[in-house]
Amino acid sequence: MSLKPAVSSTDHTQGKTNADIIIVEYGDYQCPYCGAAYPVLKEIMKEYGNKIQFVFRNFPLSEMHRYARPAAIAAEAAALQGKFWEMHGAIFENQEYLNENLLLELAEKLGLDIHQFNTDIKKPEVADKIDSDFESGLMSGVNGTPSLFVNGRKFNGGAEDLLQLMSEIVK
Repeated sequence: MSLKPAVSSTDHTQGKTNADIIIVEYGDYQCPYCGAAYPVLKEIMKEYGNKIQFVFRNFPLSEMHRYARPAAIAAEAAALQGKFWEMHGAIFENQEYLNENLLLELAEKLGLDIHQFNTDIKKPEVADKIDSDFESGLMSGVNGTPSLFVNGRKFNGGAEDLLQLMSEIVK
């Protein structure tokens, strides 16, 4: 399966812009497998972040994970204040305590304007971004999380396999 649509300015990216290697993760903030992949992906960025670009797209499995969508909304609301990656990391690092109260605590800890944050989480464009990510996941053949794509192609392996691959191909 291939990635649809291609990575664009609407995506949350980190690492090198115009990198030769682009990794896209479709993730769910409450998924234990995404939680396990998070430190590995963080390690990949630490090692190779100056050579690769990493993209996160929301794919909340709301039927299974009650707080997946609220967490995605919190991350998108944080993005409006320029703190997407900080919230992204904070949610995964506190995944076992995930609930609405935690999301508000994290927003406070990150120094977000709480009044603005509480307004932003209700904005339709925040929900639309998550829905758009989810739709793109469905179009790309995502059927579980985390789903990883490397240069637009589905990567059939986990984050550990990806770390191994990076060590072989990134010089």
